[in-house]
Amino acid sequence: MLAAQEHNLVSIDDYLDAELSSNRKSEYIEGKVYVMAGASINHERICMNLAMNIGVYLKSSPCEPLGSDIKLKVAEKFFYPDFMVDCAFDESEAYYTETPSIIIEVLSKSTRRMDETTKLMSYINMPSVQEYVLIEQDIVDIQVLRRSEGWLPMHYFLGDDVLFESIDLSVPVEEIYSRVQNEDMLEFLNRRMKLGQ
Repeated sequence: MLAAQEHNLVSIDDYLDAELSSNRKSEYIEGKVYVMAGASINHERICMNLAMNIGVYLKSSPCEPLGSDIKLKVAEKFFYPDFMVDCAFDESEAYYTETPSIIIEVLSKSTRRMDETTKLMSYINMPSVQEYVLIEQDIVDIQVLRRSEGWLPMHYFLGDDVLFESIDLSVPVEEIYSRVQNEDMLEFLNRRMKLGQ
């Protein structure tokens, strides 16, 4: 995420209108607009793997996966989470939701601080949110915080299955990191090749 644009505070209506015609996504925090940085290929691979695994599973469910082009409204803030699951989407508002049950962010150097502070506190205080998931892209580490466990972090690594408790789905960590190029994944694949698996 880049720094806030240098100008007076922007109203929510003006922000929403500008987003409809902009070719870049921006997040909105209490009157300030923050232009978002582009995603890396590893970031995109993780998001696509989530979309494929969760999307297929939810095909016949009232819950639906939402990608990074749908905004999340939290009080006076609008964010673009990397991935969400929403089981009560309000069709009267086509460009944002206020009712996700799962929010997933893929961490990067430019977003980590915001994802682990401002967004964390905003997300876990939303009544609908049951799970907040933080996924590293440079190493293999998936952190899940659940309302049912008092928001205490649970970490998942290669060899584990990540439990998305609110939709009753488990996904192997290696599937979430499929095609991702980082040291942990390369070592895992080399070890598997040597064992002939």
